[in-house]
Amino acid sequence: MLLDDYEEFTESQIKILERYVTNTRSHVFVLRNLPEVIKGALFSRYSRSSLGLRSLLLKEFIANTDESAFSSIVGEGENPNQDQMAAIKKAQNFYDRILDGYGDDSIGELGGAHLALENVSIMAAKLIEDARIGGSPLEKSTRYVYFDQKVKGEYLFYREPILMTSAYRDLYVNTCNMLFDTYSKLIPPLTTMIEEKMPKDQETSKSAYAAAVRAKVLDCLRGLLPAGTLTNMGIFGNGRFYEQLIHKMQCNNLAELQDLGRRTYDELSKVIPSFIRRSDPSHHTHQSYARYYEAMQTELAVVTAQNTNFPERSMENGVRLLSSDPEAVTKVAAALLFAHSDKSYEDLLTYCRGIPEEALARILDAGCSARENRRQKSPRALEHANFTFEIISDFGVYRDMHRHRLLTQERQFLNCDYGFYTPPEIAGTEYEEEYLQAMYRAKEAFDTIATELPEEAQYAVPMAYNVRWYFHVNLRALQWICELRSAAAGHSNYRLLAQTMAKQVSDAFPQFERYFRFVDYDGYDLGRLDQEVKKEEKQLRS
Repeated sequence: MLLDDYEEFTESQIKILERYVTNTRSHVFVLRNLPEVIKGALFSRYSRSSLGLRSLLLKEFIANTDESAFSSIVGEGENPNQDQMAAIKKAQNFYDRILDGYGDDSIGELGGAHLALENVSIMAAKLIEDARIGGSPLEKSTRYVYFDQKVKGEYLFYREPILMTSAYRDLYVNTCNMLFDTYSKLIPPLTTMIEEKMPKDQETSKSAYAAAVRAKVLDCLRGLLPAGTLTNMGIFGNGRFYEQLIHKMQCNNLAELQDLGRRTYDELSKVIPSFIRRSDPSHHTHQSYARYYEAMQTELAVVTAQNTNFPERSMENGVRLLSSDPEAVTKVAAALLFAHSDKSYEDLLTYCRGIPEEALARILDAGCSARENRRQKSPRALEHANFTFEIISDFGVYRDMHRHRLLTQERQFLNCDYGFYTPPEIAGTEYEEEYLQAMYRAKEAFDTIATELPEEAQYAVPMAYNVRWYFHVNLRALQWICELRSAAAGHSNYRLLAQTMAKQVSDAFPQFERYFRFVDYDGYDLGRLDQEVKKEEKQLRS
C-alpha cells in the first residue's frame, strides 16, 4: 500500500476537507481556515488517537455538530467574531480537561497567536524578548525608521507612571525631550555631510543610495534615543511561551511590564484562553510562581548586598573571553565521529586525545570543508565547545546582539557608569559638541533620578551609553552569530563585536578558526549600500 492511500474519503467528505486541509490524498498536508484553538485541540486529540488527522477532524469535530454548524464555528458564518468565540468555547473544555487530567504542558505548544505590542518602550521590548524559547519577536528598526515624529506636539517616549508622579517628573521629561531634539536637529546636516563624503556613483540608483545614507545617518544618531523611546513589536508564540511570558511580565518590578502582562493576558484570552489560563493573576499556578519569583529576587539581592568583599569593579570596555573548555577541540572532534561510528563517545574522546594534530585536523576539516556560505549550518558536534564572554558595549549593540536566542545571556541595569559611544562620523566635526553635551546632560539626569529610583531611571539612559552583559554560547551558535553580524550590511559596532569574538576564539583555539571562514573582517563606509542595490535588483527582476 502506498502511504498516500492509507485513508479513503467519500466525495462529500473530500469536499468538506478541501476547505480545511491543503491536500486530501497526500500523507503530507497543512491545516488551513481553522482558528488556532481548533487546530490545537485537533492536534491534542491526535496524539491519543489511532485515526489520521483528517479522519479525526471529520469524526470528532465536524460530525459532532453538522457541516453548517462547524462552518459557523470556524468563522465562516454571518458573524465571524461570534463564530470565533464559539470555537474558542468549544475547544476550551477539551483543553482544560487535558491540561488538568494529564498535566501535559507540551499541549500548550500546539497552538499559537500573533501578538502586537505597540507604543512600548525599547527597554520593555528587550525585557520581553528575554523570553527566548517558543516565541519569535520582531521590533521596529532604528536604522530604517526615523524616531523624530511627534504626536499632539510630544515626542514618543514612555511616561513612566512612578517617574511622572515623582519629584523627578520635569527632569525626566525635559531630558528625553532634549535627547529627541538633538536627534532630530542632527539628521539633516549629518545627511548632507555623509552625502558629501561618500557621493553617489553613476551606477548606483538614487533610491538604493538614499536608503544606504539614511541607514548610515540613523546608525550614527540612534545612540541619542533614550531607553524609554516608544517602539512597536510583534510576536508569534505558542501557548507555553505566552504563559511563561505573562508570568514574568506580571512579576516584574516595572509598572510598564506589569501593565503589558495584564493586557497581554486579556487579549490572548480572547484567542487561546486555555493555553494561558494558568497565568491569570488569580490562578494558583501564577500565585505560586509570583511567590517563588519574589522570594528568589529578594534573597539574591540580600546575598549580593551582604557580600562586601567583591573585587574592584572592572570598567574596561570591549569584549573579553572569560572561560572555555581546554578539551573543546577533542570533544568537538569526537562528536563529529560519533554518528558515523559504532563506538561510545567516551571511547572516541580517548581516541581523539591520542591522535596526531594532522589526524585531528582532518576530522575537524570534514565538518566544514564543504560549506559554501554561512547559511549552511554546521553539525551539532560544534555544540560541545562552550565559551563565556563578558561585554561592555553600547546599549544599541546589546539590542542587536540580544536577538540571538540559542545562548545564555544576562545584562545588568542600564546606567551611565561605563561611558558612551561617539560615532566616528560625528567625532571631530562641528556637531560633536552638541552630541557630547546631550550625553553629559542625560548622565546628570540619570544619576540624580537613580539615587531614589534606580530601575525607573533606566528609561532616561541614551542608547549610546555602555552596558555590561555576558554571553555563554557554544561554537555552533557563535559561528552563526559572528558570520551573520559581521556582514557588510550590519552596524559597524556590532560588526566589530562579532569580529572580536571570532578572533578571540580563533586565537585561543587555532583549530577552530576554520569554522569562522565566512566572518567578514573588512570595514565599509556605506555598508548598507550593496544590500540596498541587491534588494532593488531583486524587485526589478520580480
